Amino acid sequence: MYALLRFDKTYLSILIFFGGIVMTILSQFESFISQLKLDGRYRTFIELERLAGEFPVALWHGANGETAPVTVWCSNDYLGMGQHPAVLAAMHATLDMSGAGTGGTRNISGTQRQHVALEAELADLHRKEAALIFTSGWISNLAALGTLGKLLPDCAIFSDELNHNSMIEGIRRSGAEKFIFRHNDVEHLDSLMRAVDPERPKIVAFESVYSMDGDISPIADICDVADRYGALTYLDEVHAVGLYGAHGGGIAEQRGIVDRLTIIEGTLAKAFGVMGGYVAGPSLLIDVIRSAADSFIFSTSLCPHLAAGATAAIQHLKVSSVERMQHQRNVAKLKGMLQEAGLPVMDTETHILPILIGDAHRCRRASEILLSDYGIYVQPINYPTVPVGSERLRLTPTPFHTERHMTDLVTALSEVMKRLAPDALTTAA
Repeated sequence: MYALLRFDKTYLSILIFFGGIVMTILSQFESFISQLKLDGRYRTFIELERLAGEFPVALWHGANGETAPVTVWCSNDYLGMGQHPAVLAAMHATLDMSGAGTGGTRNISGTQRQHVALEAELADLHRKEAALIFTSGWISNLAALGTLGKLLPDCAIFSDELNHNSMIEGIRRSGAEKFIFRHNDVEHLDSLMRAVDPERPKIVAFESVYSMDGDISPIADICDVADRYGALTYLDEVHAVGLYGAHGGGIAEQRGIVDRLTIIEGTLAKAFGVMGGYVAGPSLLIDVIRSAADSFIFSTSLCPHLAAGATAAIQHLKVSSVERMQHQRNVAKLKGMLQEAGLPVMDTETHILPILIGDAHRCRRASEILLSDYGIYVQPINYPTVPVGSERLRLTPTPFHTERHMTDLVTALSEVMKRLAPDALTTAA
């Protein structure tokens, strides 16, 4: 009995000891979440139900069970291709023929003819020898940059300071030495490359359209510097494919410089309206990524119906400029209306129209009021997506936003900005 009691006390002591550790860990997690809320950076997910044929209107499901139609102003389905009849027909037909998933990785029973057809379309779109698809644009950057940087001995990667998180993580994963050049600063890039051993392999990684500020990189000038030092060029066209160029090939196509880029990376989840990511480039480099990228090798392949839908979207936008032209007209119209109303819209040269708020709490509150009082949904953008002090509402007009939608938005924004102005808040307090 004594031995049993002694064992129970020992066991209890162990439980108390490890229980204390667990409580400490949980306390740290609680502190992390509390700090996010205190800073105004805690992210909430608004539950929406997209309605076929009603884009950009969706059904909002509130926390208390209420529902209401809302106009969505922050969708990355830039051209509404997620609702296009040709895309939906291709997806329905493939579902009926092939079912939902692939049942494996690309290497193990997961390469369907829809994948092969999609990669051929993408290679043709960017006038490259080959293309490779992934389950997301984030993964395509991680896989491609991570693999190329790792396999090139003593590689130096030069990265724009505003590159997307997926590019940053891919470069980090590669283990290559990273040099960060100031945003779109060609002279700084040149000085960094000049200081590196000419014999070292080099990659310059940058974007065409930067998604938060809506600005465009000087692609040709960056290629000039890369050529000068014998570097590969890696261009992320995620926010440009489908939207720019005669066939939707992006900014590089629009400016006639596709051939100057070694690798072009893009997404199927924005202007093409479906899901997935890809890289296009020389056959040898695409084969290297296909053969060595862990995130490609060990991932179940994209569902066949998604690949079919993306192929249909690309094929349509290669020959149709209707969506792009209406999109640009709506962007220009809304931008002019916002400026005329005196709203703090950043003067971008693309389809991305950020309304600068500059405070996380006010930005979130503006989003909440727009949703609850005006039936307008636009998600607040805060740190770490943008620097502290540059919080914003990121507007993305589509070809399907009407003049009435725009008038309602500008009126609502004007009223909300007055309500949340610092002096108004002080008076109310």
